[in-house]
Amino acid sequence: MKLPIEFTDLQSQYQECKHDIDQAIQEVLDTNNFITGNAVFGTTTGYRDTLEQMIMDYIGCESVASCGSGTMALIIALKACGIGPGDEVIVPSHTFVSTPESIAVVGASPVFVDIDDYYHIDIDKIENAITDKTKAILFVDIYGQSPDINKIIEIKNKHNLYLIEDAAQAFGSDYLGTKLGAVKGVDLACVSFNPVKNLGAVGDAGCVMGRKDLIEECKMYRDHGRRVRFEYEKIGYNTRIDNIQAAVLCAKLPYLDKWMNKKQEICRKYNDAFKDVQGIIKTLPEVPWSKMTFYVYNIQVERRDELMQWLKDQQIYTNIHFRHPCHVFEPYHNGVRHPLPITEQVSKHIVSLPSSQHLDTDQQDYIIQKVKEFYHNEIRV
Repeated sequence: MKLPIEFTDLQSQYQECKHDIDQAIQEVLDTNNFITGNAVFGTTTGYRDTLEQMIMDYIGCESVASCGSGTMALIIALKACGIGPGDEVIVPSHTFVSTPESIAVVGASPVFVDIDDYYHIDIDKIENAITDKTKAILFVDIYGQSPDINKIIEIKNKHNLYLIEDAAQAFGSDYLGTKLGAVKGVDLACVSFNPVKNLGAVGDAGCVMGRKDLIEECKMYRDHGRRVRFEYEKIGYNTRIDNIQAAVLCAKLPYLDKWMNKKQEICRKYNDAFKDVQGIIKTLPEVPWSKMTFYVYNIQVERRDELMQWLKDQQIYTNIHFRHPCHVFEPYHNGVRHPLPITEQVSKHIVSLPSSQHLDTDQQDYIIQKVKEFYHNEIRV
């Protein structure tokens, strides 16, 4: 058995598709077309399908705008919806900081709502947070699965709001059989292609999927606010995806379904193994309406920091998603208008275990054994 067990095994992933990745990168180098070249828009030969077309075909969405990162995907999506100073956007606090950060960057104010038992924004509490300044709801597909989106769409329509989806952790997942990014009623869905995500580049990259009219605005904002070269309509950003990242994503996309199926097997095995372990407060819940991609696998536990140290001593590396909810950070204090007790409780107990699709059976059995040993033997660190 290979030790140590890293939290993320990108090297094994690379080795599986090394030929395809190396060939794609070499083709970019050979063409010397590094920004918005053939792998993105199909402007020269070398790739049968463009990255954006491949995503549209895979997801089934109306349109796609690739960009420089998941954070920038959120920013240009908000800008495309006309959200700015004086506006409020409802958002969960149990998420990576880029979710509320993007709202603040465009000059709007994030307003936090607590989470439910699935770690999603609590839909029953959204309307209490709506004011005459509310412009949008930004929900998060946390850990690879979506909330019950149709219920949020009802609120969106009732109050005439934009609905934006942070799908950074859930590319390839679905809602009631429709892939996220193509659900009717969601205006825009934002994805991160960070190397550790379900579909990862070899650097930062992202995209926005959704309504064609809004995607055209996203494309303008990602390229300095222009639709035509040398003609600038708005103040925009320089967040075009580079061609090497696009090429790598094109090479890796055909592997995605296989990888997600393997991660499902791994994470469900964890759930079965940990369901009756005293000291484990909660295993990762699966919603009935979404095919979960299991971006990460986590559990809520007692004595979390001691468990993490014990596992590290056994050469098992863990992580926390997320150690602190966003609302505790100084820039976001004003977004707290209602108590967030579940969010705060979860952040004290949650821990993520290795769940790479290349985690082998012996490694997973070893992790399970060591977690159980910690609690059964009441080990103190």
